[in-house]
Amino acid sequence: MPMTAKQKLLHRRQRRVGKLRALKAKLKGTQDSKTRERLQTKVHRLDPFQPTTKK
Repeated sequence: MPMTAKQKLLHRRQRRVGKLRALKAKLKGTQDSKTRERLQTKVHRLDPFQPTTKK
């Protein structure tokens, strides 16, 4: 059964939110600055309106 446009958008949003949660959990647990920068760019790519913290 093909998905409707509304279902596709809902699925995309749910997947994006799940990925964002996983990336934020990784970001919280890492100490390496290079890894933190890489994860922050991925978070920014998924949610450009998310405020980024620079230390």
